[in-house]
Amino acid sequence: MPNVFLSPEGIKGNWHERYFNNQNPIILEVGCGRGEYTVSLGRKYPDQNFIGLDAKGPRLWRGAKTYIDEGMRNGAFICGLAETIADYFAPGEVSEVWVTFPDPQPKPSREQQRLVSKRFLDLYRQVLKPGGIVHFKTDNDELFAWAIQSFEQNRGVDLLKNCEDVDKALDLKEIMSIQTKYEMLFRAKGQKIKYAKIALV
Repeated sequence: MPNVFLSPEGIKGNWHERYFNNQNPIILEVGCGRGEYTVSLGRKYPDQNFIGLDAKGPRLWRGAKTYIDEGMRNGAFICGLAETIADYFAPGEVSEVWVTFPDPQPKPSREQQRLVSKRFLDLYRQVLKPGGIVHFKTDNDELFAWAIQSFEQNRGVDLLKNCEDVDKALDLKEIMSIQTKYEMLFRAKGQKIKYAKIALV
């Protein structure tokens, strides 16, 4: 599909000029799965550009096809590992990063594989504008508690929002109205959806 990228060749540092043909902010979703969140954000905010990244190509196909079927021109997808984002974006090319319902990687030995670990925050910092924003949503209590503690302990991380139940946060209703299939299932089971917003400074 023309909106799926398998290689960074020719696109790194050139997303605005060669693909989007505008200077609107670029928002990256890491671990986008089927692209539900990337697609929903694209519909809601046509004046912004959205890129979903996931290692599993077949999952990306659904989101990529939806963008094409609906005639939306503000979205793209990358089939690749989260560890490779600096291969696809120049420093400062991304305005915000979303991490939605990632694998919690519960074993202590897997801490650095968590998409909100210091390792990945450092990778996001490489491509974000100075003071760029990272949004984090999860239903997992343990992962959220670990992430908040990690944010507070890491220098260069400014914790802007710490919410343990988005349904009780009136100021989050607009953006939190976007829900993936799995988020709906979590909510149906009575699980609270947690959200954090940080700036990498």
